Amino acid sequence: MSKTKKTSSPLPVLAKTPTGITGLDEITMGGLPKGRPTLVCGDAGCGKTLMSLEFIIRGATEYNEPGVFIAFEEKSDELAVNVSSLGFDLKQLQNEKKVRIDHVYIEVSEIEETGEYDLEGLFIRLNHAIDSIGAKRVVLDTIENLFSGMQNQTILRAEIRRLFHFLKDKGVTAIVTGERGQGNYTRQGLEEYVSDCVILLDHRVDAQITTRRLRVVKYRGSVHGTNEYPFLIDEDGISVLPVTSLKLEKEVSSERISSGIQALDQMLGGKGFFRGSSILVSGTAGTGKTSIAAYFASETCKRKERCIYFAFEESPKQIIRNMHSIKVNLQQYVDKGLLHFHASRPTLYGLEMHLVAIHKIIKKLKPSTIILDPITNLVTVGSMSDVKAMLVRLIDFLQEEQITVMFTALSLNTVVNEQTDEGVSSLVDAWLLVRDIETNGERNRGMYIMKSRGMQHSNQVREFVITDHGLDLMDVYIGPDGVLTGSARQAQMLEEQTGLALQDHAISRKDREISRKRKLLEAKISSLQTEFESIEEELNKVYLEEELKKQIKKKTRDDITKLRRRGND
Repeated sequence: MSKTKKTSSPLPVLAKTPTGITGLDEITMGGLPKGRPTLVCGDAGCGKTLMSLEFIIRGATEYNEPGVFIAFEEKSDELAVNVSSLGFDLKQLQNEKKVRIDHVYIEVSEIEETGEYDLEGLFIRLNHAIDSIGAKRVVLDTIENLFSGMQNQTILRAEIRRLFHFLKDKGVTAIVTGERGQGNYTRQGLEEYVSDCVILLDHRVDAQITTRRLRVVKYRGSVHGTNEYPFLIDEDGISVLPVTSLKLEKEVSSERISSGIQALDQMLGGKGFFRGSSILVSGTAGTGKTSIAAYFASETCKRKERCIYFAFEESPKQIIRNMHSIKVNLQQYVDKGLLHFHASRPTLYGLEMHLVAIHKIIKKLKPSTIILDPITNLVTVGSMSDVKAMLVRLIDFLQEEQITVMFTALSLNTVVNEQTDEGVSSLVDAWLLVRDIETNGERNRGMYIMKSRGMQHSNQVREFVITDHGLDLMDVYIGPDGVLTGSARQAQMLEEQTGLALQDHAISRKDREISRKRKLLEAKISSLQTEFESIEEELNKVYLEEELKKQIKKKTRDDITKLRRRGND
């Protein structure tokens, strides 16, 4: 018998409806289950109504999906006022037939437990609202008010099932909000079982700092993030931060960018930091950490790249004013839109909220460089281990986006602060340490590179100088007692310069003496040469006279001989 081959057909994929809420679609891998009900539950004040309302508004404005919002507590005008602070014009959307708000009033005293109570009236009203605008999204807020007068659990559970089946039959993507119960996600304890997706919102207080968190409890037919995620409610609505990036598979860049301090770049192999790397500048108070950060921000803006400066200690105006003293004009880059300040006290949010705020601003402005100054202030709203956990997630996100980050950290003494070492130094790619050097009754600054991954770097301690002309690193100057800084360095340099001047003077004097002796010797040689020439000339004169006499005598003899020959003839 011949075997028949099985034809593989693609598995069905659960259709999803994007919420449009920042970060939530990423956590749910695409949005809420399309055509199915989702339960959003939590305690009072955790943001259930706002999240469900934003789901409706984002659908109408961004995905052309009209929505119906059935409110059992707040009226339409109240909802419109509540979301107007977030920039949403609910009344205009209603006038455009993109959103419909219905307020259903439930009077408990009028409900009788006769077994005849059902939701048929609500179904008729809801069906009309959906059909009137062709709604694709529906919200019921909150379900407890709908069943507040029912004591018969059998009827209650039957009606809840009917409601969820009705929403599925209509094919709308629905959100049902519910108050959290004792030991259950809802008061009735049934909604979470009949819902295809359950999202739990939490609003907790720790050390007088509030933090909102979101968790996807279940999601039938879909993979989803299972961790708790902090979320922020601000003027732009809800922002959820996914913080589950655990794989170390980020792309890296070999491009180098300048620190803004030429001498520091030389210490880093002559090229500066890697783009997309993380840098820590630590030191005691007054060592110039903020100045280094400002130089780095200024250098980024000079390259026409955007930089965000997160300040946890000083206001933007303070930083801009103070940097004028070292010839750094940050205001010009603020005016050009290249430099953005975000200043807040650490106690404004919890750590997770700071992370969400930073994440959101970065996503909006898309900078190439960010600065956090100083991160040690965050310890006031959490333990160092909490700060480290936050920074791990932040660095992971920045590496994913190829954004360079510079942290500044305050050390409490000349030795590297234990908290800073534990919290950040092991995470960063480069670590600069600026410390005080106290000698000769004065305080100077020294800088050295603790580490810089992936590049050769100097191991020298350099004197870090801050003047009204800017920042600089002085060349290493070794004196009799080691590295010299400040006035000791200048005194040693002056002493050596004086020694060099005296040495030059002595050499010059010797050169002049040699020159004089050379001239005297040359004069003597010239005199001897003249005398020699005179003697030589005198000797030549005698020799010539003797030769002349010989010639005359010979000629005379020759003449006499000729005369005698003639006489004989």
